[in-house]
Amino acid sequence: MHELSVCQDLLMQVATLATQHQAQSVSLIVVRMGPLCGVIPELLEQAFTIAKVATVAEQAELVVEILPVRVYCQHCGTESEVIPNCLICENCGNWQTQLLSGDEMLLARVELVT
Repeated sequence: MHELSVCQDLLMQVATLATQHQAQSVSLIVVRMGPLCGVIPELLEQAFTIAKVATVAEQAELVVEILPVRVYCQHCGTESEVIPNCLICENCGNWQTQLLSGDEMLLARVELVT
């Protein structure tokens, strides 16, 4: 389960932020991720409960926001939201699209307790 190592890396970033801002603890972590990022949200949440033990984020809540998959059509120039396993332009049906979003995982917000 690579979600545990993802959580550990995430918590290292959060710990660095907490140290920089002289926080006592972290109350909330918001992560935005696309369906194509390779991380399963449910497994990430389970791994988080294990990884956060004895860290500055031990009492923190993890909120996962799912981002849409968006593509740019190289044929008609349309940007559209598509389903993860079908990256075809919704306007013209062309398969020559460029992925704009949906494969990212971002640390969006951290609430610190000072």
